[in-house]
Amino acid sequence: MPMSLTANRHGISAQQPVEHVAGLHHRTFLASWLREIRSSVLEAAQLRAIADAKHCLFATSFTRHLRAMTDFTPRSDFLSVLQERGFIHQCSDMAGLDALAVKGEAIGYIGFDCTAPSLHVGSLVQIMMLHWLQQTGNKAIALMGGGTTMVGDPSGRDETRRILTVEDIQSNKRGIFSVFSRFLNFGDGPRDAITIDNAEWLTTLNWIEMLRDVGRHFSVNRMLSMDSVRMRLERDQEMSFIEFNYMILQAYDFTVLARRLGCNLQMGGSDQWGNIVNGIDLGRRMGTHQLYAVTTPLITTASGAKMGKTAAGAIWLNADQMPPYGYWQFWRNTEDADVARFLKLFTTLPMGEIARLAALQGAEINAAKITLATEATALLHGREAAEAAAETARKTFEEGTLASDLPTIEVSGAEIAAGLGLLSAFVKAGIVPSTGEARRQIKSGGLRLNDAIVSDERAALVAGDFNADGIAKLSMGKKKHVLLKRV
Repeated sequence: MPMSLTANRHGISAQQPVEHVAGLHHRTFLASWLREIRSSVLEAAQLRAIADAKHCLFATSFTRHLRAMTDFTPRSDFLSVLQERGFIHQCSDMAGLDALAVKGEAIGYIGFDCTAPSLHVGSLVQIMMLHWLQQTGNKAIALMGGGTTMVGDPSGRDETRRILTVEDIQSNKRGIFSVFSRFLNFGDGPRDAITIDNAEWLTTLNWIEMLRDVGRHFSVNRMLSMDSVRMRLERDQEMSFIEFNYMILQAYDFTVLARRLGCNLQMGGSDQWGNIVNGIDLGRRMGTHQLYAVTTPLITTASGAKMGKTAAGAIWLNADQMPPYGYWQFWRNTEDADVARFLKLFTTLPMGEIARLAALQGAEINAAKITLATEATALLHGREAAEAAAETARKTFEEGTLASDLPTIEVSGAEIAAGLGLLSAFVKAGIVPSTGEARRQIKSGGLRLNDAIVSDERAALVAGDFNADGIAKLSMGKKKHVLLKRV
């Protein structure tokens, strides 16, 4: 007798055979179920596509998965930490992964494409997952996407990514890797983290062998239903053939890492769920051991803004693109409603201390924000840099002094003599992204030069704006300051 569905609270008839539901109306039923429970691990299009292939088996495993996600209490430190800190959005098999992690046998990876010289803070939640994987006695793999960057991930994109040269990709890879040593311990030991580049196997693939050995396991019907493809097609936006193949390459990465390194877990953001599930399925078809998936929720601020993006641009992790003080200030400006959540995700403070900080109310919550900023900055840039940034902020805000380690940009005497406009100066300093935004800020009294409100959008910098050391201070609000140094 096939397993029956018993989740009455979701509108499913008790003891209704799965084969009856799946055999007659499996796609309509599963999609309706998904909308009704509003806590599924798959989007409706993905669910329908997988149901086409899996029928009763999928409906059964989906029921089991839902129950595991809602009722499961981990025994492993790894999943316990992820669960209590809010990292887990989706997991393919909590019990199976927990059994590995409790023995220290979880070997997990996250892939990072080399599309820019630095990752930004939106990638930090993934890096923290690798950090906790290693800290709880398991093995972490940082996969550099030197090969997949040549193709370009279409996920979340409205247009094709710019094709980078091999030289640009290698340069970006070096910049990206420099961040990981702050969060992971690399070496040759059994629990040491390792890094590897998928260009090692993707750039040597024989096209015919790839089609025969790997491509034959993929259904075009299912590929077309994936969000990264479907949304582009629904908007009549072009998708290139090379992008269409990205999900195959990512799935193949999982299989290769499973064979070479014994990897059994892939982690990523929730937008990668479909690609990761493809990897699990490909591994099963190509004879690997059991593979697992964990994804994190999309991290947004309480006001709905995407994590890692500000009016002035991305918050980069590399110090040469975002100095420690600017990084510290980003966290200091966290919205009140986000403080507790961000302390859990982006610091390693004990949960008891986080609970104490989260209980602070009114003006006292500023102490929690300072702790968040200092601890998050210490993880990335080191304790000394974090404390220096905190001291710079204290001097700037409490004493009104010009701290020498505020972010500083240089302007030439020739630029000033030529009449460098204040609007352009604020854009040059990275305080605002455009002169249009600078105008809007001036109208609301948001911009200051040497602590004096800027009221004339046509004003230009003059020699008298610089002190005896050749320094002028640009500010937006009370918390964002950049020094101009005349050279």
